[in-house]
Amino acid sequence: MRDELNSLVLTGAKTATTCLLDEYAEETEGLEYLGERQALLDNEGRCVAILEFIGVEVKPFGDVTWAHARAEGEGDVSLEAWCDVHRRFWDRAGTPVDDDTVVVCLAFRVAKDA
Repeated sequence: MRDELNSLVLTGAKTATTCLLDEYAEETEGLEYLGERQALLDNEGRCVAILEFIGVEVKPFGDVTWAHARAEGEGDVSLEAWCDVHRRFWDRAGTPVDDDTVVVCLAFRVAKDA
């Protein structure tokens, strides 16, 4: 899945992602911040690009907008379809999501190719 998502980022189709806020606490990580840069890694841990965060929003899952969902670039045809795919993904991972689950909506740009 990482290769597919990286390809979407590198072609410019994917400019956003969504994470569960609880995962930050579990991994003892701080939230990304505007202007922060992070390496985009491939399956072997090699840097394929540098991303710069241009948007960081913390909100309930039910408040995610179609603009954000569409910017994830994964081919969802509607906000409802995007919500369904994400709920199933997190459910399979053992973390059921409802409209009140807090998520982090990240927007980014490719700042530099590797």
